[in-house]
Parts: sequence; structure tokens; C-alpha cells
Amino acid sequence: MPSHPLRVAVVCSSNQNRSMEAHNILSKRGFDVRSFGTGTHVKLPGPAPDKPNVYDFKTTYEQMYNDLVRKEDKALVYTQNGILHMLDRNKRIKARPERFQNCKDQFDLVITCEERVYDQVLEDLNSREQETFQPVHVINVDIQDNHEEATLGAFLICELCQCIQHTDDMENEMDELLQEFEEKSSRPFLHTVCFY
Repeated sequence: MPSHPLRVAVVCSSNQNRSMEAHNILSKRGFDVRSFGTGTHVKLPGPAPDKPNVYDFKTTYEQMYNDLVRKEDKALVYTQNGILHMLDRNKRIKARPERFQNCKDQFDLVITCEERVYDQVLEDLNSREQETFQPVHVINVDIQDNHEEATLGAFLICELCQCIQHTDDMENEMDELLQEFEEKSSRPFLHTVCFY
């Protein structure tokens, strides 16, 4: 088993739904976890599919929450679609979304929630100058961006992290472990090792 708790980063596009749900569950299970987005802006569903609410990564969850409360129309859109509830949870975990590309901390495991985000994380890690040569396992678990899938995905990510935490030799057992998870969950997993 690793001598320290696994340092885990969970990454989705906007650091709102999937990464934050996993952040929430993992932190309750005692993991050293942070969450991130890889997008250029934070996007939340808007009044129409082609009119998202767009925020800068510096905007706090509290500011987004208050902005949507001000915009909320008589149909209670943001209450019904769960966005306000999600932002309320987020602001209890941390102040604002964070962008993965701006974080220089090192992790043992980076878990992404969609293939496009996985590609962006790999591109970022591979563009950095290698300093410590510490390995980081980047794993993608495809999770649809809705509340129900985010919850199911968070428990799957948590179970995966618990199994990895209890391996004797993460480097040599990872492929076998991921194969078991693929079969069990019927989801494809992508996996790459990068170095810091």
C-alpha cells in the first residue's frame, strides 16, 4: 500500500457537477482530493441549450448562485434542473472552480470524466517540463453530465480509488484493476501514465 493517502485530482470540463460530486464523496471517505475543470470558461445550463450561463474561473460558486437566483424566472428553472442545489453543495466544498492547467501540485491519480477532458489533461501534463519524474496515472471514466450519472460516477470513482489505495504495487496492478472495473461497470476506461 502507498505510504501516504492517494493524492487524487478529479477533472471535468467546468468543475461543477461530475468532478465536484466525486470531490465530495472522496473527501468524505478520507482521500486527499482536489477537483478541477479544463475548459476556458465555466458553463452552466441556461434558459436554452444554446444560451448557457458562462462564468470566468475566478467567479465563486456563491457569486454564480446569487447570479442565477437573480435571473430565475417564474418557472423556477434553476431550482427544477438542480443547478442551485449543485452550486449550494459546491460552495460548501470550496470557494470557486479551479482550472487544472493552472495547478502545479502533484497527484498520484488524475481521474477525468470524459474523453475530451482526458485529452486536455494529457496535453497539459505532457507539455510541462519534467522535474521529479514522479508517475501520475491519468484515468478516464466516461460520465454523462447530469446529476444522476454524476452521483453514480462518483461512487464508481470512489470504489476505484479505494481499490487502488489498497494495492500492494500500483504500477504493476493498475491495468488488471482497470480491466476488472471495465467488466464490472460496463464502461470503457482509458489509462496513461505521465511523469512530473
